[in-house]
Amino acid sequence: MLKLAGKIFDGTRVIERGMVVVEGNQIVEVEEGVEEGDAIHGFIMPGMIDAHLHFFGVHEDNVLSWNLVNEIDVAIRSTRDMETLLRAGFTTVRDLGSKVATRLSRLEASGEIIGPRVIASGYSLAITGGDDDPKDLPLDVAQRLSYSFYCDSPYECRKAVRLAVRQGATVIKVYASGAFSQGGKILPGLGPDELKSIVEESHRFGLRVASHAYGREAILNSVEAGVDTIEHGLGLDEETASLMKERGTCYIPTLATYEIPFHVSNPEVRRYREEAVSRHMKEDVKLARSAGLKIATGTDYVGSDSRPHGRNYREAVLLSQFLSNHEVLASTTSIAGECLGLRVGKIERGYLADLVVLKADPTQNVENLSPENVIHVVRNGKIYRGAGLGV
Repeated sequence: MLKLAGKIFDGTRVIERGMVVVEGNQIVEVEEGVEEGDAIHGFIMPGMIDAHLHFFGVHEDNVLSWNLVNEIDVAIRSTRDMETLLRAGFTTVRDLGSKVATRLSRLEASGEIIGPRVIASGYSLAITGGDDDPKDLPLDVAQRLSYSFYCDSPYECRKAVRLAVRQGATVIKVYASGAFSQGGKILPGLGPDELKSIVEESHRFGLRVASHAYGREAILNSVEAGVDTIEHGLGLDEETASLMKERGTCYIPTLATYEIPFHVSNPEVRRYREEAVSRHMKEDVKLARSAGLKIATGTDYVGSDSRPHGRNYREAVLLSQFLSNHEVLASTTSIAGECLGLRVGKIERGYLADLVVLKADPTQNVENLSPENVIHVVRNGKIYRGAGLGV
């Protein structure tokens, strides 16, 4: 039996003084106003969730590197990143497209490697010539090396869903638009009929759909098709936000990825990107909050030198410009769990024992979620040293 005592954020509210009792892999009791001397003390909260990342296992951060990197290197580096994420307080992550995440998920679940629970899309679904198609390579080579299935009709898209399911996917990731990753302006992605076929087939298999969507058209197409989460969501407007609220679609703005410098040589394209990102970083989350959307934390970190796993708490810090500290903590725990369709992110009797013990109180300052403040992490009832205690 494991006992944790102190101030508690249970995923929705703060308990000023209490104790969490863990038996096996479950929370069996949450007692208010009680602390025992033999308990582990600190600020206690559910394990954090990163609802959008990638295990790319690269040093350089560009489309060609993501595709060309040796898969053995990816597996070794990503196994290291898994442990880093866990010790930084993350007990659940969702990988939205990579070559290794379905295997990492299985190995973590079987206890063969240490890390957070991994919800994995397997390969993402994209159009030929789209966002993650390295166009400097011949098409047959690009498809062979890619972490995306290219599909160009509703029928091909249905098959791509089935291929992802065959890989072991537990979520489906689609590209409703392009992005900035190839250094140009945002291009169209999967169209309305293709998105509808993907959502229908995914839901038939009981899987949620996450849509990479830049711009009003891509967001609107995605929401009307019935996707479950909008990823990035640059260019959110009142109409699309209202429809998302009506449909219960979650919003994952991935602010952390846009604070990383990104080199664009073309001055016109650079201005275009800077304007879109500036609006996203200043206005989109405000609009999402005012519309009452469920906002969840996701970083789009890939494990590169510029976007390293382990500093994923940055998303919470950036969200705190728009949300109260309590709302931010909910976004990184209970709301993120709800958006992923998992029974995680809460400290409640009967929930899996995924917990974090911190040195300092993040309800006072969200920066206190940093790895340096993580004393202990409990994943599935087993306790690990946090990054704040060193190796």
